[in-house]
Amino acid sequence: MGCSRKSFARAATALFTLGLPCLQGLSAGNPSGQEIARDVYKGNCLACHRIPGDPSAVSLADIGPPLIHIRERFPDRSALRSQLWDPMVRNPKTVMPPFGKHKILTEEEIDLIVDYLYQY
Repeated sequence: MGCSRKSFARAATALFTLGLPCLQGLSAGNPSGQEIARDVYKGNCLACHRIPGDPSAVSLADIGPPLIHIRERFPDRSALRSQLWDPMVRNPKTVMPPFGKHKILTEEEIDLIVDYLYQY
């Protein structure tokens, strides 16, 4: 599943417009899963996904599926964690980066994002 140029352009615009202000709220010490998910240098989930359950997660992105009903989609937390670690295992053609495999996120950061997403 690829993305059209139009979808990519919309996501890039949303990232630029909406993503940069999200950096201002990052905690100096231990960022939360929400902060990591929004950090354009870390999780950057809002560049590709909407998170409708979190009213403060504003995004027009539609490259990836909306992050809703996470408990139903991933009843086993380890499956969601594996998806973040290396999404290419489930979908070799995905555009989602392998956050753990490529050391974009630490083990702890992945766990924090799983905790955050598991609310929705």
